[in-house]
Amino acid sequence: MVADLRIEIFPDDLDGAVDFYTRVLGFSLVRDERHLEWAYVALELGRVRVGAARRPSVDAAPRRPPVGVELVLETDDLDAARRRIADEGWPVDDDVQAQPWGLRDFRVLDPSGYYWRLTEHPR
Repeated sequence: MVADLRIEIFPDDLDGAVDFYTRVLGFSLVRDERHLEWAYVALELGRVRVGAARRPSVDAAPRRPPVGVELVLETDDLDAARRRIADEGWPVDDDVQAQPWGLRDFRVLDPSGYYWRLTEHPR
């Protein structure tokens, strides 16, 4: 079985979401329906697809672990990913650190509070 990952998020600010995912994380905008009543965008990075549908603002705190979800992007070059985020001036929630399971990672929050871990591909 071949599987790809697609997640759906529900930000109150689609422009902010598009900016974060394209400028900060390097996704491509592949579908842009922000002009419609039921505003929606789709973004892709490799085989990862993020769909975002505009919804009213909510308390973002429950989106963070341990009660929320940690979304994980594996990368071939963690240091380049970290530099990109620094170059864009985006805040890092937890900076690069070595984990007991043998990988390095760091964490960022998107503008709506979705919690992302960027980590090295396992070798």
